[in-house]
Amino acid sequence: MSALPTSHPQAPSLWDALPSSVLLLSRDGRALHVNTAFCAFTGLTAAAAQGRGWLAAVAPAAQPALLAALHSAEDFSLQLQWQCVQGEGSLREAWVDCAGRWRAEHGGHVCVLHDMSQARRAEQAARAQAEQLRLLADNVPALIAYYAAGDNTCLFANKQYAQTFGWDEHSIVGRSVTDIIGEAAEQQIQPHVDIVLQQQRPVVYERRLQRPDGRAQWLEVHLVPHIDAEGRSIACFVLISDITRHRLAEQAVRESEERFSKFVQASCEGIVFHKDGFITDANAPACALVGYELSELLGRRALDFVAPDQLAKVAAVMAASEETAYESAIIDKAGRRIAVEFIVRSMHCGGEPMRMTVVRDIRDRQAAQARIHHLAHHDELTGLPNRLAFMEQIEPLMAQAKSSAEPLALLFIDLDHFKRVNDSLGHLAGDALLHTVGQRIVALLRASDRVARFGGDEFMVLLSGGSPREVVAEVALKLLAAIEAPLHAGGRPITVTPSIGIAIYPGDGDTPAQLIKNADAAMYLAKARGRANVQFFDHALARSAYASLVMEGQLAQALERGEFVLHFQPQVRASDGVLVGAEALVRWQHPERGLLLPDEFIALAEQQRLMLPLGLWVLREAARAARRWHETGAPGAAEVPVAVNLSMLQFQAAGFVEGIEEVLREVGLPGRLLELELTERMLMDDLPEVRRKLNQLKALGILLAVDDFGTGYSSLGHLKELPIDKMKIDRSFVTDLPQRRDSAAIARAIIQMARGLDITVIAEGVETEAQRAFLSRECCDELQGEAISPPLSAEAFEAWRARAAGG
Repeated sequence: MSALPTSHPQAPSLWDALPSSVLLLSRDGRALHVNTAFCAFTGLTAAAAQGRGWLAAVAPAAQPALLAALHSAEDFSLQLQWQCVQGEGSLREAWVDCAGRWRAEHGGHVCVLHDMSQARRAEQAARAQAEQLRLLADNVPALIAYYAAGDNTCLFANKQYAQTFGWDEHSIVGRSVTDIIGEAAEQQIQPHVDIVLQQQRPVVYERRLQRPDGRAQWLEVHLVPHIDAEGRSIACFVLISDITRHRLAEQAVRESEERFSKFVQASCEGIVFHKDGFITDANAPACALVGYELSELLGRRALDFVAPDQLAKVAAVMAASEETAYESAIIDKAGRRIAVEFIVRSMHCGGEPMRMTVVRDIRDRQAAQARIHHLAHHDELTGLPNRLAFMEQIEPLMAQAKSSAEPLALLFIDLDHFKRVNDSLGHLAGDALLHTVGQRIVALLRASDRVARFGGDEFMVLLSGGSPREVVAEVALKLLAAIEAPLHAGGRPITVTPSIGIAIYPGDGDTPAQLIKNADAAMYLAKARGRANVQFFDHALARSAYASLVMEGQLAQALERGEFVLHFQPQVRASDGVLVGAEALVRWQHPERGLLLPDEFIALAEQQRLMLPLGLWVLREAARAARRWHETGAPGAAEVPVAVNLSMLQFQAAGFVEGIEEVLREVGLPGRLLELELTERMLMDDLPEVRRKLNQLKALGILLAVDDFGTGYSSLGHLKELPIDKMKIDRSFVTDLPQRRDSAAIARAIIQMARGLDITVIAEGVETEAQRAFLSRECCDELQGEAISPPLSAEAFEAWRARAAGG
């Protein structure tokens, strides 16, 4: 253990008695002696520590500094990191304060080691804690500072506090309150500071500031005294929170509550607040609705004002705390029932749950809805159910009749010639007539029967109760008699008759649509059989009606598809057979039935009002054919006019003459090459208007002929006043020539009359040589019929014309 020379004045035993580690180290860093405490501290044996072995206990990073100090031959003091060997052979770090005293007489430094590890660890822990506190302080959403009590200088401030006042957390330390927040602000807060330091109690106050952008800012300031062990105020903690958003939220809540309160009071709807079913508040409209003062409502059960039959429903909604809207009823102070709509919402007031109910008076709305429903289901003029209501009623009645195996009778009533009443007496008279007819129908029916105005002049009657066919017929005849009884409308007595069609459920239809359709078909049959009668539906009629319906649909498309064609029948001079004209006859090239003659579709076209476009097409095509023959100078046809039949609908249409003129101009045809054939019936009505139109046509150069002469009732006076060019003997008189004396007499009379009026006469339907010979002998001017030529296509007509011209 002794490494000192024997001449050393101190005995090694004295060094070993010291509690501190002691070493005698040479300038070149060798250990000349180590004491027992050093060995215990470092875990090295005395032998291992000799020479440079002791450096094993010094951290490598610390060795250069220590060896340099030893080499200097001067006193030194260093704090070094050492590595000490523990019992199990592991190393532990230690911080050592090494004080070295140079002893020249010993040729080295006497070094005393003090273990500073615990103090160093405490210092590091304190520093880490301070850093944590700083980190926390810099990141909390508040401003924090700590001021000395004596001179009001800042001892600590977090980053937010320092930056708020234009400093950082380091430069602010040591600054006075005045330096930091300004003199004016210091004067404002000084009273609070005095209370904290003098009365040694915390203070909380708010400050309202104005931001640079003009917006308000609220700060909540907490001042907390720091009192030492002797009870002296040594400092003051400052904690500042920005509570702007809380104050703004509170302000928004107050404003919202004020607005809500004003809305509740200003609303025209009744509004009631209740908690646990007891009324806590109500606005003026709610009080007015039930007839109570607010003081009479407060504290009462909300259910006290609900109609008895609505109590269960309302109570269920309240118990479930539903937010909903539903219709109900309340009872007012006078005991009257009021229809209302409740709109219920849950809300919180003062932190407590409440219910708000809007009480809406819906009496006017229900009345309006009832009126709208009535208007939607009833005819405004007659007050009877309308088509919609009738269709809603008939289906369940048919289902009921099916279950009870009882028949139903549907009567379709249509007024005959009702349009004449409107046209002659005006719509007011027509409306009065419909109203009276509706009343008469209702008066004859039972309460269990159904009646409706189906539209226009159509009425529907549904007889229930399983009435037999003969009873249904009897009711229909009574309705017929009641409706056609004279009545006053438009200031004069008028009479209108009905046509009634009847369909029986289930035999005539098992759906409402089918039953109505078949009753309608039966009604049209009644009209076809002279009107003012009753007809039951039969299936043969249905088949015929279906065929007509199919043809109607096809006819509507035929013109668009170009399915119509013109045939031409030659008209010749009776004396020598020279071609003098041609009649244009329309044909329908039906895609399924082939070529159809006019008798099969003209009546249908007139019903569908297709005669106007169809007649215009015939006129235009006939005019084009005449122009073509005229321009080609075909033999025997250069000046041959083409005759076209006119319908009553065409002749009476507005702009009829102008339409003819437009066709001539469009096609480029001289008027002398167009002949228009009119029936006697067209010439009978409104003679001045007929004369005006015919004169306008004559001014265009058009030839005018009276078709089917002898079948109508035109008078010689009429014919004398009209610019007629040609008269056509109807085929019904030609057919029996020359055998029947009456037909021969009529034909002879027509020829003589025409000759007397200087009118050309032509006979149509000439089919035999005997007829042709008779008419030639009687000086009939022109002939037309199968004996001359059947109607021909345009190409065949041109071929016939060429042959006739060639002789």
